[in-house]
Amino acid sequence: MDADKQVCGRNPDSQFVELAVEVFAMLADATRVRMILALRDGERSVNELAEIVGKTPASVSQHLAKLRLARFVATRQDGTRVIYRLENEHASQLVSDAIFQAEHSLGGTPRHHHADASPESETLA
Repeated sequence: MDADKQVCGRNPDSQFVELAVEVFAMLADATRVRMILALRDGERSVNELAEIVGKTPASVSQHLAKLRLARFVATRQDGTRVIYRLENEHASQLVSDAIFQAEHSLGGTPRHHHADASPESETLA
């Protein structure tokens, strides 16, 4: 259709606005946010993720299926295990930015604005 047109995705009338809303909807779940945070450090199996986020493997699998369909995560086989990783750095950045914004809601100077807190050294819990 209009695939050959180079349109800035950040304009208010962009065709990507609705897709961005779907991205936010996908991240509107604490378990999925925790899973993305856990995957920042590298690949993990369903059981590893389940232990980290405190959910059953079945529940984590359902969340991972949604994240995979939305192309937030990718998989690879390791024998009989399926290993998950972030598809790209954008999901991690979105989650980090959302947490930084949440810190602002608490008032005062958020930790990420302190001189000794660089984004690389931030540990998000």
